[in-house]
Amino acid sequence: MQRNVAAALAEDLGDGDRTAQLIAVEDRLRTRVICREGAVLCGQAWFEETFRQLDHKIRIEWKAADADALEPGAEVCRLEGPARALLSGERTALNFLQTLSGTATRTARYVQAIEGTRATILDTRKTLPGLRAAQKYAVHCGGGTNHRMGLFDAILVKENHIAAAGSIARAVEKAGELSPGLLLEVEVENLDQLEEAFKAGARRVLLDNFPPSLLREAASRYSGRIELEASGGISLETVREVAETGVDFISTGDLTKNLSATDFSMRFI
Repeated sequence: MQRNVAAALAEDLGDGDRTAQLIAVEDRLRTRVICREGAVLCGQAWFEETFRQLDHKIRIEWKAADADALEPGAEVCRLEGPARALLSGERTALNFLQTLSGTATRTARYVQAIEGTRATILDTRKTLPGLRAAQKYAVHCGGGTNHRMGLFDAILVKENHIAAAGSIARAVEKAGELSPGLLLEVEVENLDQLEEAFKAGARRVLLDNFPPSLLREAASRYSGRIELEASGGISLETVREVAETGVDFISTGDLTKNLSATDFSMRFI
């Protein structure tokens, strides 16, 4: 988080905020942040860190917490402190808040869409460069569940891995030998591959672009025997139908790569 904020401030401020120099050093301001639309709040720590790095004398009073649902027009927080630092940090702080709240809000909509089913919404590695931990935290705030953080903390055997290993069975065997204890998942494209992955001892299969009819068939055969994760081409419009097939997980990059930033504004009191 500290590195994220430092990098964001560096790209915005460069060697100094020229406009803020119009304000006297001793001037102080009071401001408030308003959310202009319904949203799930996320990003408080990044927002606070932005102003902490600029001037530790800035005080922030939050009116809501991460994961809270916000109504349009809701006051999110109030700030008070040196005017120059508040003006210099405004855009960077709001950029973090709008991006992470956008991720949390979109996730919440997916979670609400499948309410009452057995499925769990998962994120993916399709995140903004440098902000993966932040966006995965936002998914959590929206009620979703994190998939693997990266290539180091779980194994997902895909088509090219299978081709290189020679078969699903050989890929699963080798992965189990090299990284025992990690989640071992295999991406499959049809029911025959699903059976092969099951027999090989995979813990989970990713059912890649399976239509609902095949997802239901997979669930009827393997539910409770191996974890089933649906993925590929899933949207808010189709996620309910996918969840009702009986799969355990639904992963979609739509949570983190197609986000719509939440509309926040800072108003001076």
